[in-house]
Amino acid sequence: MPIDTLKSRPVAFVSGASRGIGAGIARALFQNGYDLILTCEKNKDKLEALAKELLSTDSTYRTILTFTGNMGDAQFVKKTAEEALAHFNRIDVVVNNAGIAHIGLITDMSVEQWQHMLDVNLSSVFYTTKAFLPTMIHNHAGNIINISSMWGTVGASCEVAYSATKGAINSYTKALAKELAPSHISVNAIACGVIDTDMNACFSDDEMQALIDEIPAGRLGTPADVGNAVVHLIQMDYVTGQIIGLDGGYI
Repeated sequence: MPIDTLKSRPVAFVSGASRGIGAGIARALFQNGYDLILTCEKNKDKLEALAKELLSTDSTYRTILTFTGNMGDAQFVKKTAEEALAHFNRIDVVVNNAGIAHIGLITDMSVEQWQHMLDVNLSSVFYTTKAFLPTMIHNHAGNIINISSMWGTVGASCEVAYSATKGAINSYTKALAKELAPSHISVNAIACGVIDTDMNACFSDDEMQALIDEIPAGRLGTPADVGNAVVHLIQMDYVTGQIIGLDGGYI
């Protein structure tokens, strides 16, 4: 295949892509013509199975690179970005989706748990920004989309650390958007409500139904909902510095 063909196809990076929201975003971007750079922390087999599944749906030459490691590790992120950029020589969209949750009283949370959440949920966003931004700035184009949470806006009891990291992501998004607007790089966040993923496995059926009953839309969000939101947000060039609620009217 001529290298010009490779260079002409847009490229998107998605962290935490082996399942749930990340997989939904990867599917939406692939279906909209993007080659992909996907990461996960542990589920290498699931990530590679997703890549194989997506590639099987397109008869044209497409590329999906997969990497397994901790997004809270600056060196892993740096190495991943270097290898991906060496392959594609471009990056058009960065979706920071990697994240972990912690439910419990803040007094029961260890220092190590707190630090791990900061590393994975927040520091990882800085690491990807630092790794991919020089190329975006050089090209004078790009989109950064951070997957946040409604709890970053209003806070949640027994999810204090999680809420804190998502609130920080919202502020990071707003500030970075102002910094990068002159370079024609958009930075936005999607504040998800309750999305139907494995992260909700800790809730009983009764607890989940009670939660659904509180959602005006009458249902949980889906990974496909988030993927569609990412695709639409990319298409709106003049939208930047925004925290887009995707919660079915919950807040």
